[in-house]
Amino acid sequence: MAFIKLKPSFSWVTSLAVSVGMAGALLSSPAALAQAFPNKPLRLICPFPPGGAVDIASRAIAQELSKNLGQPVTVENRPGAGGNIGGAEAARANPDGYTIFMTTSGIQAINPVLYAKMPFDPSKDLVPVSALVSLNNVLVLHPSIKANSVPEVIAMARSQPGTMNYASSGSGTSIHMSGEMFKSLTGVNITHIPYKGSAPAMTDLLGGQVMMMFDNIPSAIPHIKSGKLKALATTGAKRDPLLPELPTLAEAGISGYESGVWFGLAVPANTPRDVIMKLNAEAIKGTRSPEFVKRMTELGYNIMGTSPEVMSDMSRAEVQRWGPIVRASGAKAD
Repeated sequence: MAFIKLKPSFSWVTSLAVSVGMAGALLSSPAALAQAFPNKPLRLICPFPPGGAVDIASRAIAQELSKNLGQPVTVENRPGAGGNIGGAEAARANPDGYTIFMTTSGIQAINPVLYAKMPFDPSKDLVPVSALVSLNNVLVLHPSIKANSVPEVIAMARSQPGTMNYASSGSGTSIHMSGEMFKSLTGVNITHIPYKGSAPAMTDLLGGQVMMMFDNIPSAIPHIKSGKLKALATTGAKRDPLLPELPTLAEAGISGYESGVWFGLAVPANTPRDVIMKLNAEAIKGTRSPEFVKRMTELGYNIMGTSPEVMSDMSRAEVQRWGPIVRASGAKAD
């Protein structure tokens, strides 16, 4: 009896292997990853303590992103070193879109000049997603301070050199630089006292441990309205719509004074472009929601919501603007 040796047919095996290979390739492609993103909770690192203007904005956008992305977005506060501690943690995170960082114009542009040794490079280790909001600062004094106008503050500082002080949310923040610009343009000697965020600085200001502060309007305005703080002027190019009765510092006699800040989302470098654009789309959608707009504008924020490219251009412009001011002030931080 003759046996016929049959050659196995590999057609179905080959077909299956090709199909599996193509499916794997599709699932690992940037487009597929973006479609699958997110499939787990995200975290948003806020580099300042709870209660300050950066924290307020962080929690507001986290709420919107949670709705839009269909996954919880939890705010984690990592304060210290003018935002550098939180920024370094974000820069070290996996570049998968699940760690987002709330950066500021101060972190992007002022810290690299102010700090002799940065734990990360904001322009290289982080990439922009969207600039969300901007705001002005307001000069506030403890009610026990006798000055009732900007000229009176300047006169007091000149008559008592080195005895006056101002608090800030940390070296390199817009609050700090607003004070340094004040000193630079007026020639007064006022001692800077840095804190690990606006909230602890405000606590000491309310308690009279420090004399004054150029605080972000959102965190200062409840204390202004309650009479616990005395507001003298705002720092923008024009009067702030939330405090229209206050002059700008330029109107109050400090020619050329203008200082503000913006906050925006960033992610670790090498995060897939499609993931960045998905976060960008949902963040912009969040800034347009009626709830976000109402909450932010009532607190004194100006709504932005930009592309990554616009945010990148804004960062470069801030570097050019603040670098010379920081160097001229002689301010340094370790």
